[in-house]
Formats: sequence, C-alpha cells, structure tokens
Amino acid sequence: MAKKHKHEEHENHERWVISYADFMTLLFALFVVLYASSQVDTNKLVQTSESMRWALNFKGEGGINKLSIFKGPPTEGGCVTNLGTAPPSSPVQKQMIDTMRKKLEKSLKSFLMKQDKTPSLSVELENGQLHIRMAAQKFFDPAGATLRPESLAVIDAIADEISGSGFQIQVEGHTDDEPISTTRYRNNWDLSAARAVSVVTYLEAAHGIDNTRLTASGLGSTRPVVSNDTPEHKEMNRRIEIVLALPSQDPRTYQSPSP
Repeated sequence: MAKKHKHEEHENHERWVISYADFMTLLFALFVVLYASSQVDTNKLVQTSESMRWALNFKGEGGINKLSIFKGPPTEGGCVTNLGTAPPSSPVQKQMIDTMRKKLEKSLKSFLMKQDKTPSLSVELENGQLHIRMAAQKFFDPAGATLRPESLAVIDAIADEISGSGFQIQVEGHTDDEPISTTRYRNNWDLSAARAVSVVTYLEAAHGIDNTRLTASGLGSTRPVVSNDTPEHKEMNRRIEIVLALPSQDPRTYQSPSP
C-alpha cells in the first residue's frame, strides 16, 4: 500500500498584519483617552470636588451630623458656621472682597464719622471675609432683641450694597460673659440667637435678600474680641456681626461688584 504524503503547512507571512492592527487599535484608544481628558468641564470639576470634601467632612458637617472619618482638625473648620473661611486665592476673589470693602466704607462713612471714643461700627477684613461689627447697645435695648428704629438706617445702608452682590451673608449675635435670665431669654445663647434672627428677618423682609444667602447664628460669649475684664470691654463684646463670605464655588460664575 502506498504511503500518504503529508503536505507541509505553508508559513503565514502576513501575521504581522494582525499585530499591526492591534497596535493601531491601542494607539487610537490612547488618543481618544487623551482627547477626553483634555476636555475638562471646570464647573463640574469644582462641584465634584466640593461634594467630596463635604461628604468626607473636610467642609461642613457632612453626612448626618457625624464626626469626621479622619483624625485631626478638618481643613476648613468642620462646622457650617465656618464655611468660606479660606482666604481668597485668586485675583477675582481678592478684587470682589476689596471692592465690597470700599463700597461699604463709602456708604457707612457718615455713620463712622459720628462715632465716639468707643467705636460702635466698623468694617474689618479677616481670613478672606468682611466683618461688619455693630455694637449691640446701639441697635437693641438691654436684654432685648427688637431692632431700634434709629438703627435701621445703618442696616439699610449695608443692605443696599450687599443685596445685589454674590456674597453669602452670615449674621452673628455675640454677648459678654455676664449671665442673664429673663422671662423671654433663658441665657446668652438665646439672646444672641434672637438678635441675629432679628437682623436676618429685616434683611429678607425689607430688602428682599434671598433667604438662601442668609444665615443666623447665636454665639453667646464664645467669641469675644477682647477680654471681659472691664465694662468697656464687655460693651465691645456685645455686638452683632454681619459676615460676608465668598460662595464656595468657582468665583468666575459670579460677577464682581461694580465700583
């Protein structure tokens, strides 16, 4: 019987085509990724960053009033009353702060010039925020939280400048360390909070400021500007502060106040 002859397999000289096709596919994918990475939506990136910092308790309370999952102090306060305390980091932010400070000083010039030795009104720049300090005795009766009619002109002048701006407005009530107990207010916490609410309510009702921009907080005697060792110092610590802070978003989305 004749033996069957096995035919030798022919070598495939075109296998390089497959490797070349794989290489071109990978190269195309690389360029697609590079192109996609170059198209960054700045607004979405900022929103994502802020959301992550909030969720991880780097800013604000985060979660449901839980402690931070990281040890050590949070980077920006860890408390909703300290939002926006980071100093302005861009020329746009610095310009917004400086322009608003000049406008407030100009609007309040007549009130500032009438002050006696103990200033009852001032505009200060601290940690990237504008603090408008107002002596409580000029705006409220002792142990009271109703705004005096003669004090409204000052608040009106302030509101005229800040109502159309992009600043967040936090009103803080402060007291000295003398304990109080009245039929209406149990302690300094109650009194300072009620005074802050009175100012916020007036800003919203009389000037139509959006309540999403307004915050009221009563801090009692926890944030003195000087020690409570003399009657004059106690008077300085009894105050209302209107704090203007830049929003915690891309400042380019806000218009700088016109000079």
